[in-house]
Amino acid sequence: MQTEKEYTRTAQAYETCVEAIKKFAQEKGFSDVVIGLSGGLDSALVAALCVDALGATQVHGVLLPGPYTLDSSQEDAAALAQNLSISTTIIPISAMCNSFEEAFAEAQQTLTPLARENVQARCRMICLMALSNTHGWMLMNTSNKSEALVGYCTLYGDMAGAFAPLGGLYKTEVYELARWRNSIEEAEEYASLIPLNILEKAPSAELSADQTDEASLGIAYSDLDRILIALVEEEVSVEEVCALGYAEEEVERVISLIKASAFKRRLLPPSPAITRGA
Repeated sequence: MQTEKEYTRTAQAYETCVEAIKKFAQEKGFSDVVIGLSGGLDSALVAALCVDALGATQVHGVLLPGPYTLDSSQEDAAALAQNLSISTTIIPISAMCNSFEEAFAEAQQTLTPLARENVQARCRMICLMALSNTHGWMLMNTSNKSEALVGYCTLYGDMAGAFAPLGGLYKTEVYELARWRNSIEEAEEYASLIPLNILEKAPSAELSADQTDEASLGIAYSDLDRILIALVEEEVSVEEVCALGYAEEEVERVISLIKASAFKRRLLPPSPAITRGA
């Protein structure tokens, strides 16, 4: 259960994100935004933030089911859109992905498993950018700070977008903001909200069979964020992070991921500046 100070900090972070979306859209001349709705938490929170910032009629959700998308994920995305009263479009990408495979086969090239996963992410972004160009909608990025720091994101795929509302939030903070947003569901100034199944299920990019994000990362988000916050926000030594209960090899692995993905972070869109109190 959150303390009053934590509750206030969470509320402030949420409002910071809402105001940042309003300001960025106004400055860049956009009235409408488009978001890829995966049925996951990050895109759900971005959609809620955009509705609170711009209004439901200005937010356009797109479901982009691929070869490994679960029916339950599409159901969760549809339920979110209904709760937020936003319009949705469904554009399946499996045929596009198959076309890539066929083109590479004709060229006598075989895609690696990682390349196949990234093709799916990039097919989704091609669709979203096509809608952005066609309708003049601003594409919203759904990346969070945890995944950006360790490079768990796809160049020219889920890293694309004009603005990243969650770019200053660690994954555990994304959960905090989503739960807080649900807790004020009945407040007059806000619309109604994020399905509990989205909050409770294991996060997954659904780019391969039975994939989960924490398995791909090799570490739970709670542990990853504790290490990242210590290293990045508090700037403590490896020894001090290890004193929190982590093996030196694990901390060094996180550091190596941060260093190796520095070039990716230079290509991320702007995001709100989130101030973290004691």
